[in-house]
Amino acid sequence: MERIIGAYEARRKFGQLLEETFYQKDHFVVERGGRPMAVIVPIDDYHKWQRLSKERVFALLEEVWQRTQDVPNEALEADIAQALTALRRELLNEQKPQPSAK
Repeated sequence: MERIIGAYEARRKFGQLLEETFYQKDHFVVERGGRPMAVIVPIDDYHKWQRLSKERVFALLEEVWQRTQDVPNEALEADIAQALTALRRELLNEQKPQPSAK
């Protein structure tokens, strides 16, 4: 079961939340000021999500390898360099302070 709990109450009842999470497999969404900030989940669920995430990454890598095994290395390296340049430019634009509207 998923339940929403405020940060103050979660702090006061932390031990109880841990027991309910572990033994009853409950999930708690911890909010502060009405905004979800974190989730408390059973460790088994967390490990399962990590494993699925890793499996998905390896499946994607295998798919990319299958699609690119006949592409010359020089072409792959050029595409990677271009993608990294675009990503760096995008990240820099996100970090620049936005001009304030007047």
